[in-house]
Amino acid sequence: MNRRYFLMGAATAAAGAVTRGVASPNDTIRIACVGVRGQGNQHIKEYSKMSNVEIAAICDIDESVLNKRLGEVEASGHKRPAGYSDLRKVLEDKNIDAISIATPNHSHTMQAIWACQAGKDVYCEKPCSHNMFETRQIVAAAKKYDRIVQHGTNSRSSPALREAMVKLREGVIGDVYMARALCFKWRDTIGRKPVEPVPAGVDYNLWLGPAPLHAFTQNRFHYNWHWFWDYGNGDLGNQGIHEMDVARWGLNVQHPTKVSAIGGHFMFDDDQETPNTLNVAYEFHEGGKARMMEFEVRHWMTNNEAGIGKHGRDDPNTIGNLFYGSQGYMAIDGYGTYKTYLGKKNEPGPSGNEPGNNWANFIDVLRTRDRSKQNAPIEEGALSVQLVHLANISYRTGRTLQFDADNFQVTGDEQANAMFTRNYRAPFVVPTITG
Repeated sequence: MNRRYFLMGAATAAAGAVTRGVASPNDTIRIACVGVRGQGNQHIKEYSKMSNVEIAAICDIDESVLNKRLGEVEASGHKRPAGYSDLRKVLEDKNIDAISIATPNHSHTMQAIWACQAGKDVYCEKPCSHNMFETRQIVAAAKKYDRIVQHGTNSRSSPALREAMVKLREGVIGDVYMARALCFKWRDTIGRKPVEPVPAGVDYNLWLGPAPLHAFTQNRFHYNWHWFWDYGNGDLGNQGIHEMDVARWGLNVQHPTKVSAIGGHFMFDDDQETPNTLNVAYEFHEGGKARMMEFEVRHWMTNNEAGIGKHGRDDPNTIGNLFYGSQGYMAIDGYGTYKTYLGKKNEPGPSGNEPGNNWANFIDVLRTRDRSKQNAPIEEGALSVQLVHLANISYRTGRTLQFDADNFQVTGDEQANAMFTRNYRAPFVVPTITG
């Protein structure tokens, strides 16, 4: 491994990050997409539809995936991007304005910080971090290097859901005291996979990054990495963070005082480490009011609720949110729709249905540098992701957590606090950002 790539971030930080601003709305923004097998391919598709946006580079540690995406972009009539396996080489290109990250969770914060240090703006897929420590570092890096960092919680850019939040603040369902987030998503068993040689064309060392060295298995690689603690955060940090973010947004809260999670890995005998059934309860005490949030994860046959989901219509998933107030309730699905039901008779109230485009909002903000127009700033994303991490810590310790937000710790629980960070595999270490 080339030492100069590991030191590039420190050198840039010492000199002060380069600030490239887009001069006018007609200037071309040059994007590098990083991690493009799954969700990253959606990034490519979204940017490809935009005027004056060029996918200048594609980066993936799997040569077969990289070559496929390069060919697809070229075949669609666009200029063939540069191809890289190592993000640090991408960041040396001073003509690239921003990077769009869709790698596994355990690399998000490290890669986003590298990009900020190199003077690049960042679109970072959810969750923005793998642990509590990282949520603070990615926010600190965005601030220190004056970078726009957009979190991939797409619901923030839905006009209908933004309208729904205004309605909740205006009191459409009265005093909102509780939110429920639903993540009922069909997930079959992953089975068991043996140790095997690393596939040809895969840079496994780069893929592991900060995570501990482990023999290669197919279950710890493409997509199924979500279900291993070394790389993922279970479905709470996969699909669930979208609903978690909406729940916190609607309740208008930041930090919980109490977190309690219970669940398990039921039905299947396989390699999965994370729970496939999980119930989490949060208490909030902010602004002189007490509020509660509940979160449910299920991975198998289930019902839909309050019209959320498409039960019986070729979609077994129920993904969304419910808000309860003194005068009614609101139901939000995961696709940009909200409905309200008012009074004891549940009479229909205001509703809306309009999805949005989080990538387009990111590009708009890059052009203007006007952060007041940013729908999903990293500061908001980090707060929601902290709820994911606290729930997983509660589940793994088997205890209710008393969270002290001022001191950023769990009161009287050394084991829980030790899980706020990890032992990073050198030299892929997430730094503490100061100043």
